[in-house]
Amino acid sequence: MSAELDPVTLMKKQVGAAAAAMVQSGSIVGLGTGSTAAFMIQALGDRLKSGDLKDIQGVTTSFQGEVLARECGIPLTTLDMIDGIDIAIDGADEVDPDLNLIKGGGAAHTQEKLVEAFSKKFIVIVDSGKLVDKLNLNFLLPVEVIPKALNPVTKAIEHLGGKVTLRMGVKKSGPVVTDQGNLILDVKFANGIDDAVALEKNLNNIPGVLENGLFVNMVDLVLVGEVIDGQPVVREIKR
Repeated sequence: MSAELDPVTLMKKQVGAAAAAMVQSGSIVGLGTGSTAAFMIQALGDRLKSGDLKDIQGVTTSFQGEVLARECGIPLTTLDMIDGIDIAIDGADEVDPDLNLIKGGGAAHTQEKLVEAFSKKFIVIVDSGKLVDKLNLNFLLPVEVIPKALNPVTKAIEHLGGKVTLRMGVKKSGPVVTDQGNLILDVKFANGIDDAVALEKNLNNIPGVLENGLFVNMVDLVLVGEVIDGQPVVREIKR
């Protein structure tokens, strides 16, 4: 079966298109990172080319997204050139029942949080496998760290009860380096995360931590893609 006909691929495309359909002409749009967000960016580009959508500007959350947005003909701007963002659309690695997220599997969570925190509306696009009862039971929590602070930050997180691993490159020697030139610590709490709001603050209060992958009290709507009886379906979860 070709990739174009694969039900999972079709589902991701449908979720991305559903999110892109919520963007109105004249909007400033936060453009997320990841495979499903890439389909959303492509769908926005298609709407612009067809004339269905006009006069939008995108704010990207990663270099990857910037390259794709330019390829799709989406005009770009930056946070220091605008007063706010109308709508941000991005994926997530985990979503709990309170619509709190873990993000950062692609090491872009600092820029993602910047864009999404300044957005009037934040839409998350995921497949149903990203919905969890409790955060961090299966997916590690990324923490972006200034390189010189690696050891003291590691010890501080261990003091909070986390098991810490430095994220290493897959197709390169050495650690993963973020777009900001920092390192990523992946953290596992033995029983998952009980209080995401408190933990986000505690981690960000550690000197040397730039940002962590907990996104709390930020999401307005989650679009969930599923494959049911071989057919892609999209459903909504609202706050």
